[in-house]
Amino acid sequence: MIDFTSFDELRAAVGTEIGVSDWILIDQERIDRFADATGDHQWIHVDPERAAAGPYGRTIAHGFLTLSLVVPMSAQVMQASFVRMAINYGLNKVRFITPVPVGSRIRGRFTLNSITDIPGGVQGERTVTIEIEGEPKPACVAESIARYLV
Repeated sequence: MIDFTSFDELRAAVGTEIGVSDWILIDQERIDRFADATGDHQWIHVDPERAAAGPYGRTIAHGFLTLSLVVPMSAQVMQASFVRMAINYGLNKVRFITPVPVGSRIRGRFTLNSITDIPGGVQGERTVTIEIEGEPKPACVAESIARYLV
């Protein structure tokens, strides 16, 4: 994990890969809990029997479940201990490229694209590529925005 200790260190890291998270198992229990939390109980996610006869041969994770795991992945990769607060400011672009089948493991690869001054701190834009273990194409690519406030 990288611990940035100043805005200058963040600026110096622009254009570099800042880290790769640990693998996270996407099991049926995680998928079901996400379905319960969001109300999205589509059969391709929560009905293993029906999904076995579907296009992927088993259930798949919700795209937004995959995307939501950017938060814990990011926490494994970087922190900015000098700031008072870091907040998720949003996303510029998200693409769900490859479905994540149940039983898969995913991880996040983070590249820092830019640091922009804002009142009280800086805004960082990162590309997060969520990889599926053993798959050539990523599950998701997203441009994530975080604000670091002092």
